[in-house]
Amino acid sequence: MSKLRDRLAGLSAERLRGIGRGIEKESLRAQPDGTLALTPHPAALGAPLTHPHITTDYSESLIELVTGVHPDVPACLRELTQIHQVVHHEMAAIGDEMLWDYSMPCSLPTDENIPLGVYGTSNVGRAKSVYRMGLGHRYGRRMQTIAGIHYNWSLPGLGNADYFGLIRNFRRQAFLLMVLFGASPVVGASFVAGRDHGLQPLGEGSMHLPHATSLRMGRLGYQSDAQASLAVSYNCLDSYANSLEGALTQPYPPYEAIGIRNLGGEYNQLATTLLQIENEFYGTIRPKRVIRSGERPLHALRERGVEYVEVRLMDLDPFETIGINADTARFIDLFLLHCLLSDSPPDTPQEIAALKRNQHLTAARGREPGLELERDGRAVLLTDWAQELLAQLAPIAQAMDGVDGATRYADALARAQGAFKTFDDLPSARVLRHVREQHQGSVIDFVRACSQRSRGELLALPYPAALKQRFDALAAESWAEQKRIEAADHVDFETFRQAYISPDRLAPGAQANMDSEAAI
Repeated sequence: MSKLRDRLAGLSAERLRGIGRGIEKESLRAQPDGTLALTPHPAALGAPLTHPHITTDYSESLIELVTGVHPDVPACLRELTQIHQVVHHEMAAIGDEMLWDYSMPCSLPTDENIPLGVYGTSNVGRAKSVYRMGLGHRYGRRMQTIAGIHYNWSLPGLGNADYFGLIRNFRRQAFLLMVLFGASPVVGASFVAGRDHGLQPLGEGSMHLPHATSLRMGRLGYQSDAQASLAVSYNCLDSYANSLEGALTQPYPPYEAIGIRNLGGEYNQLATTLLQIENEFYGTIRPKRVIRSGERPLHALRERGVEYVEVRLMDLDPFETIGINADTARFIDLFLLHCLLSDSPPDTPQEIAALKRNQHLTAARGREPGLELERDGRAVLLTDWAQELLAQLAPIAQAMDGVDGATRYADALARAQGAFKTFDDLPSARVLRHVREQHQGSVIDFVRACSQRSRGELLALPYPAALKQRFDALAAESWAEQKRIEAADHVDFETFRQAYISPDRLAPGAQANMDSEAAI
């Protein structure tokens, strides 16, 4: 604790004020009856390939809202709210669809009828769709309809070693965020139909685990048996990059069997390697760097280092209109600072395996009394470990409030500590209670009610003409930019594909640019 305080004292108020945070928030578009919206991405929202704030993730039905980088939490959430307003108003103008306020999906059609994202006729646009086709072949399309919140975070003056030390500690202690903010303990039956899931029935059409925190982060969520063979080390940039390069360049027999194209000549996937591209690697946190035109993310990291981290384990909070509140964002700030300032020994293959076991235990049983996790090769009560971490956040909250001139960080910490004492007020417990007591065990009915409430609240907010005009202009610019990218292509798609996945483009010093100026 004394080391942490000393290191905290070394962070100037100016650097703490320089913390940057941004949010990427995914949501399915759903019909009022709780079924997946199969309509195209609304054209009025702009081109998903090029719009800076409104795009799609895996599916045409899975919208993604992206804020800019902000020096404080209120500004970040204010922009996220405004983007939500724009989306809801444009959707309301053409129908009665809503954003699904839950990480696990609404009622789904058969796998093949879940629509892939469409990004136009350019090589990069086609590559994005082919990549998604590959994900469907590899993991099934249902898994790709899961939604979450990504919290992007940076602190001025950090180097690669600092960020990787933070990442190692984050992975060790991520269970705390899953317990405090996990909000997906129950799923609709359509999501697990035909799968060996181990869940228990909860009313008609719902399956759950009684002490689960985040099924999204467990064995039924973004998990891959193939990727389980990857023991990616976060000890330094080189070890991380080399681990990923192997997965991006070495053929994987089951994916070779799928093939690049089917018998009709249509593309099945971008590559037959364990990972088609870097973003296919699932993790609770990623080192990131803004990429240049046509650049591979791994090349960008090797060339210019880590710019920020992307926290990827946050569920949508169905009780919040935009899926996250200020207390949660501030707690993540505190948690990341703690991960940065604490000793961070190198990871080992044994620890990496133990952390995966901890993640699965916390996802499925995180509120179970007496649950033990693995720590330094020994069993420890989850509650004891969590209380220790929460206590260590107090001086960090005090430092952040000293910069902020308020008590908002201390208040956020106090609320988290209070929720942790009984578990009854944790989002996962509240979800189960509402589903069971107010919606006769139907998670679909529960989320429908939450989603309709959020839709009404956002449509009722003042909607300045200037906000609509700005996003109308962004939408028009994005369509024009997509057309420009399409017109600029001068090689066929297969030539583009082979060049993009070439191992040569991952190496430091490699040529970064390609024809297209959008990212896959």
